[in-house]
Amino acid sequence: AAWILARTTRIKVGTAIIQMPARTPAMAAMTAMTLDALSGGRFILGIGPSGPQVIEGWHGERYGKPLQRTREYIDIIRKILARQEPLTYQGEHYQIPYAGPGATGLGKPLKSIMHGYTATIAPASIRNSAEVADGMFPIYMNPERFDIFESHLNEGFAKTGNNKSLKTYDMCPFVPVSMHDDLEKARLPIKQNMALYIGGMGAREKNFYNDYAKRLGYADAAKKIQDAFLGGRKAEAVAAVPDALVDEIALVGSAARIRDRLQAWKAAGKKRQVDSLLVSGNQSVETLRVIAEAVL
Repeated sequence: AAWILARTTRIKVGTAIIQMPARTPAMAAMTAMTLDALSGGRFILGIGPSGPQVIEGWHGERYGKPLQRTREYIDIIRKILARQEPLTYQGEHYQIPYAGPGATGLGKPLKSIMHGYTATIAPASIRNSAEVADGMFPIYMNPERFDIFESHLNEGFAKTGNNKSLKTYDMCPFVPVSMHDDLEKARLPIKQNMALYIGGMGAREKNFYNDYAKRLGYADAAKKIQDAFLGGRKAEAVAAVPDALVDEIALVGSAARIRDRLQAWKAAGKKRQVDSLLVSGNQSVETLRVIAEAVL
């Protein structure tokens, strides 16, 4: 993020996403404040809970309750950025100053507007994000299926009691891009990625991406992808990803086809259902140029 911010002047740049258990809220806040100051207010802090296999298996941290951790994490960061008073916090995941086992007793409350977004696709996390965050990073979003998010967002907004709405909340989806004149070749890397996420992430009974694919209307395909992937048949899992699903959530095919599909994203943007597109994938300069010329 720092490298890109140093070489640009207009675009917003953010972390999409940092894993919360891998960094303390204070470290995330300090990093964000520095990058935001150096970039003239163009930095966005994106956070997410990751999954128990990564957090406990790699970082060696307790996964705990991801929704509760997210609320506490954002609360603490907001307190730090507000600079209104010395920081104190007593939550389930975070206690500041720390006073638990092994504490020295020397920790004292310290005193230090950044926007915080969350990686979000599950209904409960959408509601949570709408209540406590400034925006969200949905993955595999269909710009014509905002109904998947709308009711959950409105429930979260209502809990704030301050008339919060899409006018003050940002939707910044990850949009995979693969430009190639051969449509099947363009779809292939997107299908490979989706087969991994829908089929192999988490566990069979707890895969957020698989559940999300079902909500998008692809329950049968989601089951086939997961069965094949977990059964070691990865090529079969890739083949089971529907062309229609790829076309709905990604920008694929020729430059002309990508420009045409961008019209759906622009239409969603006019309704404040999409604010920024986080294009992902192995992009060539020409691909990025096509997208930039179409949207800027």
